[in-house]
Amino acid sequence: MPARECSRTACSRPAVSTLTYVYADSTAVLGPLAATSEPHTYDLCREHSAGLTVPLGWRVIRVAGTAEGTDDLVALAEAVRADREDRDAPRPPARRDERAAERRTGTDRHLHVVRNPHA
Repeated sequence: MPARECSRTACSRPAVSTLTYVYADSTAVLGPLAATSEPHTYDLCREHSAGLTVPLGWRVIRVAGTAEGTDDLVALAEAVRADREDRDAPRPPARRDERAAERRTGTDRHLHVVRNPHA
């Protein structure tokens, strides 16, 4: 069976990792090359895996792989779940001067999805 190629346009290098997005968590997960190609994942070569960038505010989880060609979807799901639990863990409250600095710089603002209840 021929090796899969990188999904990036005009790149014909062999794929070594699989990228998937968890849109609900604004997370990109880059793991070992999946055993099969899926329509909503992207196979990337070594160079494009190393240079991966994501939109501002998104997180990247890099899952260390085992042998190439293994299907590690369970590991990817566990990595996202662990990351969510880490983000949801209680944190000490920010000091007043830190909150004021956030307001001045605008770093406390976030975009939110508002669902239309009539759609």
